Amino acid sequence: MSQHHQARGALAGPRPVVPVPVPGVDPTATRAVPEATVVRLAVYLRVLCALAEAGTPTVSSEELATASGVGSAKLRKDLSFLGSNGTRGVGYDVPRLVARLEATLGLDRGHQVVLVGAGNLGHALAGYDGFSRRGFALAALFDKDHALVGEQVGGTAVRHLDELDAVCAELDIAIGVVATPAEAAQDVCDRLVAAGVRCILNFAPVVLQVPDGVDVRKVDLAVEMQVLSFHMARRAAETIGDGAHELDPAAGPGVRVPVTENGPVVVP
Repeated sequence: MSQHHQARGALAGPRPVVPVPVPGVDPTATRAVPEATVVRLAVYLRVLCALAEAGTPTVSSEELATASGVGSAKLRKDLSFLGSNGTRGVGYDVPRLVARLEATLGLDRGHQVVLVGAGNLGHALAGYDGFSRRGFALAALFDKDHALVGEQVGGTAVRHLDELDAVCAELDIAIGVVATPAEAAQDVCDRLVAAGVRCILNFAPVVLQVPDGVDVRKVDLAVEMQVLSFHMARRAAETIGDGAHELDPAAGPGVRVPVTENGPVVVP
């Protein structure tokens, strides 16, 4: 493995703008798409798929933006990378926009995925049918625990990690998913890279070191919970700072007094 590893994570700085091929457009003329926009395109696709399943033929930019949790101006700017998609006064044709987004995100080609780690998280991921509905096929599941080898998880038999290289070469694996404990994640990542996998989804609570040319996306549930905790704490502090009031029977009927961190202010 190359010694020039590149850390991907919160401390790695902003990720570069990445080129996204737009169907029907000369690749040499493709506009560079910021990664934040790519993430939002995936969100729009999820919302649109739900609308398509409900039989909704068209959707306005305002409706799609609200359902996706963004502003309508940002949504229109994001979709402009795909070319003209909407009709003024009518909105977006849902099936057409779904197909355009799937092609832009490369989901129309299908991707073979391997999952390493057959513990509790691995079991849950292997049994999730949302991957197949979005164009991702779980080709193989691996673990180094011989006691788990041969077990059927979500219809896939667990293989020993020693088979990883051969399977990746045989099946042309596009994405590797790491669902191991933190101490094993880097070794698994190295083995995936050595086997030719260039896209890795990491669920382990550790920042993986990868060489140039390998993309890593990290999913850390604990970090997300901590971010939510921060927002809750900030809202609580703002409530106190804004001089929140509550009813104080001792001060008289209907009288509200300021609230501090230590409770209602006692007025002598």
